[in-house]
Amino acid sequence: MLETNVRHWADTIVTARRNGWLLDPISDVVSLTLDEAYAIQASVLSSRVEHGEQRIGWKLGYTSLAMCEQMGVDRPNFAPLTDRMLLRDGAIIGDRVVQPRVEPEIAVILREPVSAGATREQVLAACAQTRAVLEVVDPVWRDYRFRIEDNTADGSSAAYVVVGPVLKGCDDLADVRVVLACDGRPVAESTGAAAMGHPADAVAWLATELAAHGGRLEPGDLIITGGLTAAVQLSTGTTVSATFGGQFSVRVSRSDSAAQALGGWCGSAPDSRAGA
Repeated sequence: MLETNVRHWADTIVTARRNGWLLDPISDVVSLTLDEAYAIQASVLSSRVEHGEQRIGWKLGYTSLAMCEQMGVDRPNFAPLTDRMLLRDGAIIGDRVVQPRVEPEIAVILREPVSAGATREQVLAACAQTRAVLEVVDPVWRDYRFRIEDNTADGSSAAYVVVGPVLKGCDDLADVRVVLACDGRPVAESTGAAAMGHPADAVAWLATELAAHGGRLEPGDLIITGGLTAAVQLSTGTTVSATFGGQFSVRVSRSDSAAQALGGWCGSAPDSRAGA
């Protein structure tokens, strides 16, 4: 794909997101490779940065069988997170989303860099914190119809990350039980092992993939390691919550008022120097 075409599709995605428009997949129009999709993704990020956003981490998509089956995707992907995507626990989202769904995830915040080929043990040694989070996905593609290449170009549908409490005392993240609920009613459950067998293994995969694209995991990066259950719709007037390990919870709601403010993080990413 020519550089001018990469910019064209990136501008199309940016404009659609800004105006709340939905698009048909790029791959309906042209043949799109995964490398080309990552090039479009990088151009979208450049536009966000030009408009004042700062990259603060990364998201992983489709690291669990539940999400792959729900969306008909057969491989994981990754995308950048920016500071404007971060929300406080209990955030209320207004009319700035179009077709939002919510996934429970385990987030890792690094105190040290992680290089390609890292082991699970090396990732855990580089970790400053693990947190309970909810990801709000809101793809620009109409009716959630996309291929992995379209989803990658669109930043793996990333809209917001609701940052919950530190998972203190959770010795093995693979064993952490996660229960997802809508308006207090449990709708799905899983464990941390759903993310590629262990959230640290998902981070190790990301480190290797980033290296292949000229990037690196750095100290302070916040990484959300993939939806542990199928995503649920965030309808107007609904609250979606998740409980991790039976004691740590995080929630997000959607307002029926266009005037409702976002419960933003109001600052930089959570401090990676804090205790695990």
